[in-house]
Amino acid sequence: MIRVTSAVPTTDLRARLDRARSGAASSGLDALLISPGPDLRYLTGYDAKPLERLTCLIVPASGEPTLVVPALEKPAAEAAGVEALDVELVSWQETDDPYALVAKLLPGDVRAVGVDNRMWAEKVLALRAALPGVEQRLAGDVLRELRMRKSPAEVAALREAAAAIDRVHARIEEWLRPGRTEREVGRDIYDAILAEGHVQVDFVIVGSGPNSASPHHELSDRVIEPGDPVVVDIGGTTAAGYCSDETRTYVAGGEPPEELLRYYQVLERAQQAARAQVRPGVTAESVDAAARDVITAAGYGPAFIHRTGHGIGLESHEHPYIVAGNTLRLEPGMTFSVEPGIYLEGRHGARIEDIVVVTEDGGESLNHRPRGLRVVGG
Repeated sequence: MIRVTSAVPTTDLRARLDRARSGAASSGLDALLISPGPDLRYLTGYDAKPLERLTCLIVPASGEPTLVVPALEKPAAEAAGVEALDVELVSWQETDDPYALVAKLLPGDVRAVGVDNRMWAEKVLALRAALPGVEQRLAGDVLRELRMRKSPAEVAALREAAAAIDRVHARIEEWLRPGRTEREVGRDIYDAILAEGHVQVDFVIVGSGPNSASPHHELSDRVIEPGDPVVVDIGGTTAAGYCSDETRTYVAGGEPPEELLRYYQVLERAQQAARAQVRPGVTAESVDAAARDVITAAGYGPAFIHRTGHGIGLESHEHPYIVAGNTLRLEPGMTFSVEPGIYLEGRHGARIEDIVVVTEDGGESLNHRPRGLRVVGG
């Protein structure tokens, strides 16, 4: 397992812990209980292993945080610099009850705690048994408010991730051509994602021909044919812990279907309209509507079957979500995908995706590859 490193200064991590503590207090929570995953990395920079043994960061509404770790994981927590954040490190032995230990370390009058959204069910239930009568709520209700608003350093990390995945898309002609299978192309892309600056591959979608009409199709043994539209949606995680995600649609040699050429022009206009809508103060749903209105007006509304975008950061999918009904107003530092698609089931489809960041006066795309329909491997 490759552990990502934290490029976040200690002072910034301390500030995050302070904001989490304040957020817990204002939400009526006595503490946050954070297990290994993106929330723990966000708050401490520690990329802990998700084991059956309990690792739990206790962030009280008042007082200093404590990190409870298995004894065999203590050296890793020390190496991550957790103690430099004024976080007390408490380890437990194999015969100890770590859930009773967490209960003992919480304030005596605890009434409500926020548990990590990614905490395993067995740990949630064990904590419930160790804390009878204590209300459990989602810590994500507090932490998403912090994580949605990226700092300049986080935006810089996302910019590097976007540049790395741009470099992979720039090499597509090396691998994508008629006669190869989706799986063969996907293996080459997988290797390139690592070679071009990621430490982890999160997903590789190569959808050719009718498979391009399935948004979450991954890889199959289908042989790519001349003129096939091919949706390539790829992403990974960099050493700094931040994610990339970019989709482009290609044509594998030969002449593409005439209808694809028609609706691809619609898709380009829709994606441009959504990116142009991005700026502080507008709602998340208005960005979705900007893309959806163009596609609907052209008669392809029912073929756009998913939201326009999702937030991105330490996870490839996080808040804010760019979807109808989300009235959240955008703020500088929010980062998310803009990825409308048109899918004609059983025939073909297309998608264009960029990661954008809300700036002080508009929006900026972090991806810079051409968005037009490109013929490759001819």
